[in-house]
Amino acid sequence: MGVTNKRTITKTRRKTRDVDQIKADLLSPKHLAQWQDTKAAEDLPGLGRHYCTECAKWFETESTLVAHRKAKPHKRRVKQLAEEPYTQREAEAAVGLGTDNGKRNRSVDMEDDIDMAT
Repeated sequence: MGVTNKRTITKTRRKTRDVDQIKADLLSPKHLAQWQDTKAAEDLPGLGRHYCTECAKWFETESTLVAHRKAKPHKRRVKQLAEEPYTQREAEAAVGLGTDNGKRNRSVDMEDDIDMAT
């Protein structure tokens, strides 16, 4: 019995670190070291010596790492990391929560509704 949907396997297999995790790595070398220590060096490409922090990828040789840093996907990721992340306040404002457009006088609105009803 094989896996019926191979697409879900590849999606989880290609999962990389999120942008907020990478930002934490860039701000704190201790955070990055803790995460790298969870990986066994024998299982990593190039025994874990060549690592791109911005993309959270390991490479076989130094030359492939240098070529990666010149490539477009790496430059896109660096640009994405330069942007300020969204805050909870911005997310709530986009939904419409927490924004106040000024005080509304409910008594005037209710009087108009009452006048229309009679």
